[in-house]
Amino acid sequence: MRIISGGWRGRKLVAPEGQATRPTADRVREALFSMLQSRIGSFEGLRIADIFAGSGALGLEALSRGAAHCTFVEQDRAAIAALRVNIDALEASADIRAALAESIGSAVQPCDVIFLDPPYRSGLAETALPRLLKQGWMSPSCWISIETERDENIEIPGFSEDVTRAIGKAQITLLRPAS
Repeated sequence: MRIISGGWRGRKLVAPEGQATRPTADRVREALFSMLQSRIGSFEGLRIADIFAGSGALGLEALSRGAAHCTFVEQDRAAIAALRVNIDALEASADIRAALAESIGSAVQPCDVIFLDPPYRSGLAETALPRLLKQGWMSPSCWISIETERDENIEIPGFSEDVTRAIGKAQITLLRPAS
């Protein structure tokens, strides 16, 4: 696993030991960041949240592309250990909340992009997303990316779907808070 683009391009990332997390494949990350870049332009100065962070590959990719800060949310101890190694190695502007995504509390500042990569078929994105909105995690122009298994459907009241794209075994859905 490596950073695809930006200032840290090519830098390797440590993956958590064990089977508790499923790192997002490089080609899925490439497609996701291409989709987001075409919608938001630059990541320069953006605030990011990487929920169900695992190794932190999504948030670190955004930071490599110029995002100002990322808050990582993860509960698995092995994943948190790998995430700390990756953040320290890159000297990233980030913080970690060791918590369940559904109960992380209020945001310090709203985010411009939120990545959710829960375990496939868990329904955790549908549970976490309304709470994140209620607790101030989303700026008015926030983009939300949810990675699911290829044939998994996402429908969350209060959010509008912009696009869904299948990439290998994964599916990426981009959402926005409904106005």
